[in-house]
Amino acid sequence: MRLDKFLVACAVGSRTEVKNFLKAGRVTVNGKKEKSAKLQIDEETDEICFDGKKLDYEEFVYYMMNKPQGVISATEDPKHKTVLDLLDDYARAKEVFPVGRLDIDTHGLLLLTNDGKLAHALLSPKRHVDKTYLAQVKGMMTDADVETFAQGIPLKDFTCQPAKLELLSIDREKAESLVRVTIAEGKFHQVKRMVAYCGKEVVDLQRLTMGTLTLDEDLKRGEWRRLTKEELEGLLGSVQ
Repeated sequence: MRLDKFLVACAVGSRTEVKNFLKAGRVTVNGKKEKSAKLQIDEETDEICFDGKKLDYEEFVYYMMNKPQGVISATEDPKHKTVLDLLDDYARAKEVFPVGRLDIDTHGLLLLTNDGKLAHALLSPKRHVDKTYLAQVKGMMTDADVETFAQGIPLKDFTCQPAKLELLSIDREKAESLVRVTIAEGKFHQVKRMVAYCGKEVVDLQRLTMGTLTLDEDLKRGEWRRLTKEELEGLLGSVQ
């Protein structure tokens, strides 16, 4: 790998900034000052330091975010704030992207990584990776709706795979329901459309799980953290 590419990947700075740092003699390779951006280095064995501090190279990084409402699941957008805007420079330097998408008004669990192979495996229709949502519903969901979800709802453009609907609480006075929905797909507005098919309306939607990954209850909306070793092993193991 080229030295300048390595330094950018370690979030030392942009490519232009990195070239200036090299010229200024702030980078050493195996203890010697190095000024050539084009130098080929071995990121596994060479010791690269910036201002005397050793840089550790990671090829892939993995983040869990509690996505807030009003932010879109994309890497860039001319009108709206994106989930990447909430991350730090290091994550952006690693060119992470959201795995799948949550609608702008949906909040909850979002996985971000630069591991394309894992993302592809988690999103592949062949894998049937379960995703669980908590939905606040205007209208009273019924046992008949549970059965309708289980049979597979025929929407206008596709028929949903059988899904699990759990009735958590019903407020008869307000005519509202709190339900948990588990689906193996992730089509556009799918949960909202499935509930609408039953004649009710989703007023708040939160994603709780994706495969083996569960939203950390300590993460406030808009906050994020690295996946733990156990979480990552669970995810990678589930798509082997």
